[in-house]
Amino acid sequence: MPHPDRLPGTPEFRIKLPKDGGEARGHLLTEFGGNGTHKFLLREGSTVAAEAWPGLSDHARRTRADLRASGGLADAPADPDRQEAPRRWVAAQDIECNSSSAAAALVYGYDASGPESWRTAEGHPLADYLSTGWRPPRKAWLVRGSNVSGHNLVRQSWLKEGFVSLAGAHLPPLEESDPTKSALRRYVEEGYEGAASYNQKQSLVDDLHAFLTQMRMGDTVATIGDGRLHIGRITGEALQTSSPGGLSNLRRTVDWLPKNHAYEELQEEVQQKLSVQHDVVDLTGVLDALGALTGHLERTDPAAADASGEYPAVEGPTQRELSLPDTTGALAADLLVHDSSWLEELRELLLDERQLVFYGPPGTGKTYLAMKLAEYFGGGPEQVKIVQFHPSYAYEDFFEGFRPVEDPETREVAFRLTAGPLRELADLASLEGNRHLPHFLIIDEINRANLAKVFGELYFLLEYRTRSVRLTYSGDDFALPPNLFVIGTMNTADRSIALVDAAMRRRFAFVELSPRTEPTAGLLARWLKREGRDPEPAHLLDALNARIDDADFAIGPSYLMKPGVYRDGGLERTWRTKILPLLEEHHYGEGLDVTARYGLDSLREQRP
Repeated sequence: MPHPDRLPGTPEFRIKLPKDGGEARGHLLTEFGGNGTHKFLLREGSTVAAEAWPGLSDHARRTRADLRASGGLADAPADPDRQEAPRRWVAAQDIECNSSSAAAALVYGYDASGPESWRTAEGHPLADYLSTGWRPPRKAWLVRGSNVSGHNLVRQSWLKEGFVSLAGAHLPPLEESDPTKSALRRYVEEGYEGAASYNQKQSLVDDLHAFLTQMRMGDTVATIGDGRLHIGRITGEALQTSSPGGLSNLRRTVDWLPKNHAYEELQEEVQQKLSVQHDVVDLTGVLDALGALTGHLERTDPAAADASGEYPAVEGPTQRELSLPDTTGALAADLLVHDSSWLEELRELLLDERQLVFYGPPGTGKTYLAMKLAEYFGGGPEQVKIVQFHPSYAYEDFFEGFRPVEDPETREVAFRLTAGPLRELADLASLEGNRHLPHFLIIDEINRANLAKVFGELYFLLEYRTRSVRLTYSGDDFALPPNLFVIGTMNTADRSIALVDAAMRRRFAFVELSPRTEPTAGLLARWLKREGRDPEPAHLLDALNARIDDADFAIGPSYLMKPGVYRDGGLERTWRTKILPLLEEHHYGEGLDVTARYGLDSLREQRP
């Protein structure tokens, strides 16, 4: 039987089974399997998990059963030092698999992605050694050229001569027209040894792969020069050549459009993408926005061109603008707000700042108002997420971090990168079709956590919404979507507003809810009138707050807006168990008789 040919230029790949369960090895074959990808040879002596999990396909189950019956998979020798170790099999011969994913399923006992599961000894995924597969027919790219070794190539040559380029000054002659990322890594290691750091070389590999392999004729290309955005269409394949100073050795011809656009006038989502710090950036996520700028639909179908080879200008997609619903008298009445113009001011603050904090003493309805406004402006609870900060809350809880997660198929526990509430909501808000819909994150008790620790690099994005940052854990370039709003609540009796650092003050608009000012001051009286109840509790609350000398410890009306207050003895019970204990804490150590000063009998005697 002839030995299958190994795919040239590819190394040996490995899968390490969990709990020191052994290792499987194999390599890619030149022959293609039935699904159009390279076959994979699992090498003799590879360790295979004996247990098949529920996620394993029927075909893979039959393959494993056939190999067991034929002796292709034999029992692995027992380890006397590991009596409780899971059962393993060992490949008694080389096993030819239809694909790398089929081989991974055979090894793991559950379906898995072969291109990501199989790794080289250095940890590089098998995917890096495969030619580019399917990609969307319409893509857009940013290529930076305004500062290439101190030269502005956009102004000097790109626009005049009709091309876009990468430097590649030290890159050896490329042997393939469509190189894999693995081949490019080899070229970069060879050409830039001693001339670039490991991180610079990795970035260069990513840029080269996008420019040479991912980018295609017909794609949209953009660049920034002198504060203007220039847009064109790729018209040629990648060409490696020599250039003065080695500034543009890798080129693609471009048909640049005559109209350009001021950077500061671009949509916020476009500015965010343009701020990503790479020489080549995938802009496909804002392709429609770029099409709206040019007045062209992005097409790659040659049949769409006219006889001259030009693509006709057509009306671009309608861009739905982000907005918040106008406030109404009905909303003011529902929230018992004294004046609808106060709600309109909150709407304007949200549109201008995107972040605000309601602060005030306990019981002033901060969280209730935040939730009601978020649901009203967002169009329903589906666009609202609520979190509560506490002293042990951290960045990993709030945004993303590695957490122990049990695999539902293998039951193995491993640390996996997991999204927190802010990342989940940001991802939802940035989905195509959602970008015009307001999404709200409510942070209750925002001053109870270490904000610098919780927000991390996101603190920057709260102020600079048109920029992006590189994330700590995932390494993604991330920007806060323009349709994501943040409303925080802060209890001033818990921590004075004066203790909030200047960074937070600058990033949030602060709105006070105080029992001494509207809309909170008359809230209880309006509620009692609407409910048809005796107004006495409102008068008692006003009298109480008049005796409290510290505004941060005033008592809000929420304590007296619950049904239990208005049952027999309910007002006295609430006053004794809810309100007086707060004031006892406030006057702790002063020797003050709190009941004599703030009790119901004392307050009633004061009233005429």
